[in-house]
Amino acid sequence: MQSNPSELGALIVTGASRGIGGAIARRAGQRGYAVAVNFSRSENEAKKIVSEIGGSGGRAIAIRADVSREQDIVGLFQTAERELGRIQGLVNNAGVTGGFARVENVTAEAIAKAFAVNVTGSILCAREAVRRMSTKRGGSGGAIVNLSSIAARTGGAGEWVHYAAAKGAIDTFTIGLSREVAAEGIRVNAVSPGLVDTDIHASNGEPGRLQRLTPTIPMNRPGQPDEVAEAVLWLLSPAASYVTGSILEIGGGR
Repeated sequence: MQSNPSELGALIVTGASRGIGGAIARRAGQRGYAVAVNFSRSENEAKKIVSEIGGSGGRAIAIRADVSREQDIVGLFQTAERELGRIQGLVNNAGVTGGFARVENVTAEAIAKAFAVNVTGSILCAREAVRRMSTKRGGSGGAIVNLSSIAARTGGAGEWVHYAAAKGAIDTFTIGLSREVAAEGIRVNAVSPGLVDTDIHASNGEPGRLQRLTPTIPMNRPGQPDEVAEAVLWLLSPAASYVTGSILEIGGGR
């Protein structure tokens, strides 16, 4: 049975035009959230997800915003609030890897981009969410879920230590913010996916990466975006009402 969107309020999912973000947005729409499908470049894909949510009886809008830009983030939240109503949840999904590179070859530009989107963007989005959700500021509470990565634990050696470092920052941010706003009606958690079947591998120049690394996964298969989305929706839901400051690994035992 679906919940009434007016009861759940609005959910902002950043980087929601494809992959894990798209799966989260679709599932949230099915569960009764009014979904703000954020995108930076992939407008057609974002609109397709909005159409799919609407076709299944949900409510969603696509909002362009580059989360590495503070002004865009402010506009994202203002638009979502104006069009969808009370902001009840945030999923900080938008992210970039900065490409494959050993540390000896990584560029300052790649590091800056990875941290601008993955870390600064997530913190600023959370800032806007807290300003609207905190009971201390007149809000009614809510939940934030950050997307981390198992790379934060494994280190990403030989591939993307810079990306892993950014995700390590997300883990620390999740714990710190969760304790800061726990008494203000806001729960903050993270999901930490392992190898998931999305286009992140091909877009970084190695389409065969999943096949190469599958033998390192105890369950002997990569994960699917919907499997990550299900965990995110659980953390957003009342079923996880006593869960905050947690980092949930979804990696098939890797």
